[in-house]
Amino acid sequence: MSDATMPELRATGQERETIGATGDAQQGNLQKDPSDWVSGDDPMTEAQRSYLDTLARQAGEELPADLTKAEASEHIERLRDQQSGTGSA
Repeated sequence: MSDATMPELRATGQERETIGATGDAQQGNLQKDPSDWVSGDDPMTEAQRSYLDTLARQAGEELPADLTKAEASEHIERLRDQQSGTGSA
């Protein structure tokens, strides 16, 4: 569907589903819990490993190198929150 058809859709009252910064994406927390990810049990990505290594070094922590994507994501979030002072504990 081209942008040229958008006025027709609006004129008939039909709306297209969108992604990005409009619509439902601005309402509520749509972030999925890492433990619910389909690929959460896969090994962490190289990007996760690199970022987690940096965050762990800054925090003075050692973490296992065989984390899953979900586990790595949870540690990244925890360490970022800890670093920014927004974490609890």
